[in-house]
Amino acid sequence: MIAAAGERCCPAGHPGHRAGAQPLPGARRVPAHPHVRPQLQQPQPRHQLRRREQEHHLGGVPRGRALDVHGRGGLHGPDLGPQVGTGGFPPGCGAAVTALSAPPLLCHRSRNLQCQRIFQVNAPINCVCLHPNQAELIVGDQSGAIHIWDLKTDHNEQLIPEPEVSVNSVHIDPDASYMAAVNSSGNCYVWNLTGGIGEEVTQLIPKTKIPAHKRYALQCKFSPDSTLLATCSADQTCKIWRTSNFSLMTELSIKSNNPGETSRGWMWDCAFSGDSQYIVTASSDNLARLWCVETGEIKREYSGHQKAVVCLAFNDSVLG
Repeated sequence: MIAAAGERCCPAGHPGHRAGAQPLPGARRVPAHPHVRPQLQQPQPRHQLRRREQEHHLGGVPRGRALDVHGRGGLHGPDLGPQVGTGGFPPGCGAAVTALSAPPLLCHRSRNLQCQRIFQVNAPINCVCLHPNQAELIVGDQSGAIHIWDLKTDHNEQLIPEPEVSVNSVHIDPDASYMAAVNSSGNCYVWNLTGGIGEEVTQLIPKTKIPAHKRYALQCKFSPDSTLLATCSADQTCKIWRTSNFSLMTELSIKSNNPGETSRGWMWDCAFSGDSQYIVTASSDNLARLWCVETGEIKREYSGHQKAVVCLAFNDSVLG
């Protein structure tokens, strides 16, 4: 498991939030979701092809730490740059994706560490997710827009679930049946996915809107078996929903029962185990926790950071 601690950009609406650029001129109306009115969709400028040296970053925070999931020790990581919002190396893919706090989205070829493409948007980028078909990128920004970028054709579309409400996380389940997005209103939007095979473009069909949290929703993740959806929030909880009907299954909370104790902070990130029976969370109280999904019981706490743990990556597969 890799966990990172440090400062992180605040969602839109927070006093520390940095506003994005103004919308581009010209717009067309598209239905975003049945639970909201159709909104204006901004046309997207063509991306540019550039070559640029890749810098190594992890989760937009200044220090990474590798934790042994079977124990409580850690390996100290090097200082890393603060400019990156999110990114990753998709499984089986020879490229890396980097989302910057400034608008461009960069695609790198991992072999030579050169930037292959840049996708320009009109607001700071919060999150990016690669479709399991490895041909489409889903990008969420601080203006409330979700961009679907086809890497093969350069075609892109936009959804705006809630205008001017920052999209903080997007995720597609491994079966490519659902896409989820959470925003600073605490809402989680879910779409059914169709197509996306061969030359067919992925179609998004609105499924449901979940009023998941009363404060900022910061992260959403589907389980490996596609039966569960987890959402993390500034309300100090991680909630787990059944994808069969998107009802609440379990609420994981770090809220203190002691009235005299101050808030333990936000629940920033989460990751399921390979069998979908456990989940690891990262929170502002400097801890990562391993939970049982079914019972909500804390199985282990991982300590060692001196600042908030704001993101993590978890792999419990057996090697060898």
